[in-house]
Amino acid sequence: MKIALIGYGKMGHEIEAIALERGHTIELIIDHNNSDQLNEKSLANVDVAIEFTTPESAFENVMTCLRANTPVVSGTTGWLQKLDEAKAFANAGNGALFNASNYSIGVNIFFIANKILASYLNKTNNYKPSICEIHHTQKKDAPSGTAITLAKIIENELSNYNGWSLLPEIDEQKIPIEAIREGSVPGTHIVTYSSAEDEITFTHKAKSRKGFALGAVLAAEYSIGKKGFLTMDSLLGID
Repeated sequence: MKIALIGYGKMGHEIEAIALERGHTIELIIDHNNSDQLNEKSLANVDVAIEFTTPESAFENVMTCLRANTPVVSGTTGWLQKLDEAKAFANAGNGALFNASNYSIGVNIFFIANKILASYLNKTNNYKPSICEIHHTQKKDAPSGTAITLAKIIENELSNYNGWSLLPEIDEQKIPIEAIREGSVPGTHIVTYSSAEDEITFTHKAKSRKGFALGAVLAAEYSIGKKGFLTMDSLLGID
């Protein structure tokens, strides 16, 4: 598999290492120094693109790949306001877009576990959910895309909640999210369900970026030959 890496920061380097370990080749590397070189011509010799950049550039990067009919795996978060447009473009038959807020296999199992638990807790209405996410100081968006995904999953199962709020904002009908930025933490997510009688806590703690990188490469392998909008649920055979 010939890969274009769009974004060559820490995640880009991790993805490169995993891809090479799995027998793939890196045919094109795009970063902020040569972003003008991302075009249909430069993508002509690649099988798939993996995009981890910034919220400001993600949409145009993704659309460039789709217009070139190059499957693209996007791991950039913070550009949800434009995602529906890119998703619609892909679903109209214009290439494949694989998007996830988190590519860790463990995190996606964490999503499933919270969905199941919240569906059971909805029968009691006694438990109040809250989310805390901790990331390195260089992460620009807050809350994390993973925390937002968790909130949406839980909200869909709990009938007395509608959306999420970022602390210190408090809304009794919204799931509170606390975003902490410290050190070089690759990503920790804590979901708490609290009642007057007891408390249930789920935690996912990433040990390094390697798990995210492996998931992104698996997503790239999965995207070859497919069309439309793809997710980790597609990869895991859930949807």
